[in-house]
Amino acid sequence: MSIAENAPVIDSDEVRRQRAKRMEKLGSWSLPVVVMLAALLLWDRIVVWNEIPHYILPGPGRVWDSLVNDWGILWEAGLLTGKITLMALGLAIVGGAGLAILFNQSRMVEMSFYPYAVILQVTPVVSIAPLIFIYVDSKTAGMLLCAWIVAFFPVLSSTTLGLNSVDHNLRDLYRIYGASRWQKLWMLQLPSALPYFLGGLKIAGGLSLIGAVVAELVAGTGGVGAGLAARIQEAGYQLNIARMFAALTLVAAMGVLIFAALSLVSHLLLRKWHESALSRET
Repeated sequence: MSIAENAPVIDSDEVRRQRAKRMEKLGSWSLPVVVMLAALLLWDRIVVWNEIPHYILPGPGRVWDSLVNDWGILWEAGLLTGKITLMALGLAIVGGAGLAILFNQSRMVEMSFYPYAVILQVTPVVSIAPLIFIYVDSKTAGMLLCAWIVAFFPVLSSTTLGLNSVDHNLRDLYRIYGASRWQKLWMLQLPSALPYFLGGLKIAGGLSLIGAVVAELVAGTGGVGAGLAARIQEAGYQLNIARMFAALTLVAAMGVLIFAALSLVSHLLLRKWHESALSRET
């Protein structure tokens, strides 16, 4: 028998699947880039064709120049906003997940305090932020509290749902083998709740940034040590719309970076065992 006869036969369906998978990976980043470039080009042409003044709508080139020339000011402001955002997200993780575990372990505690967590979530932070800044001496602490209020509920609700969504057959199996409450929590409920927690965490990441920006707007911080929201307000007062767009670009980039980082963490933690992260052949 010849070598050609022993050679493996190439599965055409498998080749097509691999090619489609490569095209999907390529399109997942190339298509958004193409759309963004097309939007920037359309933006630039609209400004040129309609001769719109730069103090009403600057072109993308002028915004880029402002981003480069004002980088020092915007970078310092971005560091403050990012600091508040990350601190609020950290507190949301600790407070939301810890409170969810407490709710899961005590039905009475959950019935007593969960409604107030819902009330705190559905109350617009803009309406309670002035009160916070009246009673909290430090503006940084006030902004951190505002951002935390917005961010912690998704972590709380998602983790609570995950802890309560354990397969009842596995729960019965642990009971049969005489597992303690903490063994069930550590070995069964927490792993089962991890995908829910990570899903809530990605939502909380964006909300913590929104809360930080809203808190800065309400606090009215300015001058040295001001965040991106204050720089946006300042640029609006000065009709420096290019700097306003540059600051907004940094806010958007910060949100995308936070979401991408949390998505990567979620993928790394779930990729080997959870259905949402496993790759399946279609």
